[in-house]
Amino acid sequence: MKLTLLGGGGFRVPLVYRALMADTLPGRVTEVRLHDTDRLRLRAITQVLAELADGAPDAPLVVSTTDLGRALDGTDFVFSAVRVGGTAARATDERICLDHHIIGQETVGAGGISYALRSIPVALDFVDTVKAHAPDAWVINFTNPAGVITQVMRHGRDGNGLGERVIGICDSPVGLARRALGALQLGGLVPDDLGPVGTGATGPTGPAGTTAEPRVRLDYLGLNHLGWLRGLHVDGTDVLPLLLERADLLETFEEGRLFGTPLLQTLGAIPNEYLHFYYFTREALAADLHAAAPRGAYLQEQQGRFYDAVAALGGAPGAHALWEATRLDREQTYMASNREAAGSFERDQADLQTGGYDQVALAIMGAIANDRPAELVLNVANRGTIAGLADDDVIEVPCRVDGDGVHPLPVDDLWPHARGIVTNAKYVENTTITAALTRSRRHALLALLHHPLVASYPLACQVLDDLVAHHPPLADFAEVPNH
Repeated sequence: MKLTLLGGGGFRVPLVYRALMADTLPGRVTEVRLHDTDRLRLRAITQVLAELADGAPDAPLVVSTTDLGRALDGTDFVFSAVRVGGTAARATDERICLDHHIIGQETVGAGGISYALRSIPVALDFVDTVKAHAPDAWVINFTNPAGVITQVMRHGRDGNGLGERVIGICDSPVGLARRALGALQLGGLVPDDLGPVGTGATGPTGPAGTTAEPRVRLDYLGLNHLGWLRGLHVDGTDVLPLLLERADLLETFEEGRLFGTPLLQTLGAIPNEYLHFYYFTREALAADLHAAAPRGAYLQEQQGRFYDAVAALGGAPGAHALWEATRLDREQTYMASNREAAGSFERDQADLQTGGYDQVALAIMGAIANDRPAELVLNVANRGTIAGLADDDVIEVPCRVDGDGVHPLPVDDLWPHARGIVTNAKYVENTTITAALTRSRRHALLALLHHPLVASYPLACQVLDDLVAHHPPLADFAEVPNH
C-alpha cells in the first residue's frame, strides 16, 4: 500500500513513519512518498527517516519529491499536514493579534481565521490534483484548522470535492481520554489492562475471525479543538462520573489542572484543552501577553535551529538524535502560557505522550484498506448529530471505520451551553470559508466580528488590515478606497 504525505518536510512526519515501521499486519504501507515545496525541510526529514529505517529490513520505502503529481500518482492514501506560510506566518498572526490584545491562537483564536484564509485556496488545489492523479485515494486531513480544511476538501469548488473520501483527524480527544483513564487507573477505579484507547480495533480480526471489541468507548462531541468528553465507558459502564467526584484524581492530569475541579464539576464533562481559551479568556490572554514569545515565534526559532542543524551535518549521522531532542522540548513547552494562567504547572510524563494522531491515521488506513474495523474520534459530516448545524458541516464525533468507509456512531446532542459555543464557532468557520471562496472582505470581517475572542467591529477592521499588510496571499481582502 502507498501513502503520500503532503507537507512531507513537516516536523512531525517521523512520528507517522515510526508507526508505519511498527505495523506488521498484512496490507501494511510499503511505500511512503514525501511531498514538500521546501527542499531544506524535505531533505532534513528524509534524513531522519533514513536513520530511523537503518537496519530495519521491512521499513517502508521513502520517496521524496517536490513534484505534487509524482507524489500522488497511484497512491492509496494521502495524509495532508501542510502549514501554508510556515511557522513564520503563524508567528505573524499571533503577534498581530496580541498587539491588539486578543488571542491569536492558530485554530480557536483569531489567528485561525487568517490561517484558514491562507490555507483554503491551497487545499482546493490539492483537491483538484488528487482527483487528477489519485481519484480513488482516501485523504486523511491533519492540516489546521482541521475542521475547516476537512470541510473545504469534502465540498471542493462548487460542490465538486472529494466527498466522503476525506476524513479529518486530531490527537486531542484521544490524548484527553487517555489521561482521564490514567487518572481513574491511578485511583484504582478501573482495570489497568484495558488496551489502546481511541485507536482500538473492533470486529473480526486475525485469521481465525476472532473479535476484539474495544473495552473503552468515548462519548465525545463538538468541533475540532472545541469538544467535550462527556462519557468514558469501560466495559459498558460510564466511569467519568467517578472521576468527576474525585478532586484528587482530577488534578493529576493536564486538563484537570488547566480547568480546575470546580469548573469540571460544574460542566459535568471535561473540555478539550483548547477550550481553555474560551473558559479562561482573560487569564489566557494575560499569560500570552506576559510570555517571552508567542508559541508560533517559539516554534519558528526552535524548528529553524533543528533544520539548520541537520543541514550542517552534511549527510553525516545525527539527524534522528536532533529530532528527538527537539520533539521532547516541543512537547514540554506545549500550551505553556495556558499552564501559566492555571498556576504554572509542568507537564508530567503522561502529559508528554501525544494523543497519537499517527496511530489514528494508521488505524484508518487498516480499517478501510483491509477491513480491520476501528472506533475513532474523527472530523466528519454532521448529518443531524448536532441540532442547528447543516448536514454537511464537519463536526468531531466517535466513528466506526471499516472497509465500507466511515460511520458516525450515535451520540446525544450537546447540552445548550455547548451547542451555543459550537453553533457560533461553526458560523465563524462557514463565514471564513465563504470569504476565502469569494475573496470577500465583508465575509472576512463578519467572521472576525462574530468570533467571541474578537467581538468588536473596529477591532475586526484593524486586525484584518494588519493581516492583509503582512500576508501577500490576503491582498484580496484589503479595503477598497471610496472614489
